[in-house]
Amino acid sequence: MSPFRIAHSHGSPEGENSTYVFPERGVVVDPGPPGEKPWETLRAGLEGHGLGVADVEEIVLTHWHSDHAGLGPRLAAAADATIHMHERDAPLIRDYGTERQRRVERDAETLRSWGASDAVVSDVRETDSPSPMPETVPVIGHTDGASVAGLELRHTPGHTCGHIAVNAEGTLYVGDAVLPMYTPNVGGSDTRTATGNPLETYLRTLNRIARWDVSQTARPGHGPTVTLDDRIEVIRKHHRDRVADVVNATPNGGATPWEVAQTLFGEMSGIHAKMGAGEAAAHLTHAAQLGLVERVDEDPLTYRPTERTVEDVSRLLTE
Repeated sequence: MSPFRIAHSHGSPEGENSTYVFPERGVVVDPGPPGEKPWETLRAGLEGHGLGVADVEEIVLTHWHSDHAGLGPRLAAAADATIHMHERDAPLIRDYGTERQRRVERDAETLRSWGASDAVVSDVRETDSPSPMPETVPVIGHTDGASVAGLELRHTPGHTCGHIAVNAEGTLYVGDAVLPMYTPNVGGSDTRTATGNPLETYLRTLNRIARWDVSQTARPGHGPTVTLDDRIEVIRKHHRDRVADVVNATPNGGATPWEVAQTLFGEMSGIHAKMGAGEAAAHLTHAAQLGLVERVDEDPLTYRPTERTVEDVSRLLTE
């Protein structure tokens, strides 16, 4: 029986989620968001192909975000199956209770470093509701190139630190690394990445995917298919344009990532504040590495443009 897709049309702000099932291997990739409706969608999808929950032996989570991982613990318990993730993301599910609190504190601290006000930080905290997940759940953490039931796990960081793609005999199941309708958030989607250059990390991931000997038709975490080369080039261009936007939105007197995000995206609240500020921060960090802006303060982070011109921006971003 061929692999098949189960579509979840609820539970995610990004829209439809994709769950992939490999019947002959007993594997489910990204079972979907938490909740009764997604659970019933998952069960009905399995049953529609003549499978039961008990036929699932292995669960692979491409990353820790709840719209992909939320049903993982419930499915694992019901099927007596094993959860697999990259070792960098595994603790956020394995020790959900402890790691969630650490994440909330890390998000708040990072937002403050980006220049967000106490009111914005409080709003992000209050709207960050816990998922109905166990405090702890068994998870096996893997490194790049590991195999689960004959499926190869490839580390594709950027959207999260431990994001993975699944290579099934030349077809790539890319999670949120490459999406058909929008560009994955980089910066705010996993504030652990803020200690480095998350955009550079993500762009390197895109470059690696483009070099892999796999089918051009990949299976994303949202929607049914995506054409890799075409979509990767669109995403690269988006980030080149976004770097230019943040440079042009940074006044000569300097600005924080939060102020640049407000200029670009307007008023933001809740998760959109974290995502928007993270997007600006990631592109400012990358722009600083390119010499297009310079950091002039650390608390909060503040940048000002260098003497490079708009033409310099375009040239550097296409090299």
